[in-house]
Amino acid sequence: MANSPQAKKRARQNEARFAVNKARRSRIRTFLRKVEEAITSGNKEAAVAALRDAQPELMRGVSKGVVHKNTAARKMSRLSSRVKALA
Repeated sequence: MANSPQAKKRARQNEARFAVNKARRSRIRTFLRKVEEAITSGNKEAAVAALRDAQPELMRGVSKGVVHKNTAARKMSRLSSRVKALA
């Protein structure tokens, strides 16, 4: 348990950041799930629109430090190639 005032403040800050990061991660996953659902339904227009909405959300996660840059790039690359493959 934190004893010094500084450590107590740090613990409070960590809890607050954890809550914010958790919400941001959840939001990113939701956007990615919408793209997945559009791909599985076979609707190319919906998939393209969902991908367009998901991209800035994923990049925002990178800039905020929630997702690693290469992870985001990999996810976008794989999703966009799957959307492109839809006929």
